[in-house]
Amino acid sequence: MKPTITVSDDVTLIILQNIPANMSFVTEVFDSIASMDIDVDMISLTPPQSSMTSLSFTVSDDELVKILSYTKQLNQGSIKPIVSNGNCKITVSDPNMENCPGVAAKVFAMAAEAGADIRLITTSESQISLLVTKSDADATASAIASAF
Repeated sequence: MKPTITVSDDVTLIILQNIPANMSFVTEVFDSIASMDIDVDMISLTPPQSSMTSLSFTVSDDELVKILSYTKQLNQGSIKPIVSNGNCKITVSDPNMENCPGVAAKVFAMAAEAGADIRLITTSESQISLLVTKSDADATASAIASAF
């Protein structure tokens, strides 16, 4: 297997901590962001802790001002938004990955070997995406590529 490895620069991570653990609230978040014409990429929802959860997602750094105005609105009560820009997304993709055990382990081992500061991981049957700090992107992508 020889996966395709791509690196996308200028990615902003948004983490919304302590949000209501219901899909209606999550839907409101993404409806609001869509109404601002902001494209969302990586999405991760943590398992609920009683009635609360955390939601993480990424947008382009070009949308930083707009997303900050939105998160400022949410910074009331218990919701705690965290915004981190200047990250890079490394994507490892191959349609044959679905039936190939151990690919994620290999990708994670290489990221660990490179000392990557991983901010977010999302996967599908044919893709593994890692959000890393910009300073770690080249070394991490090279380490992952060397494993394949």
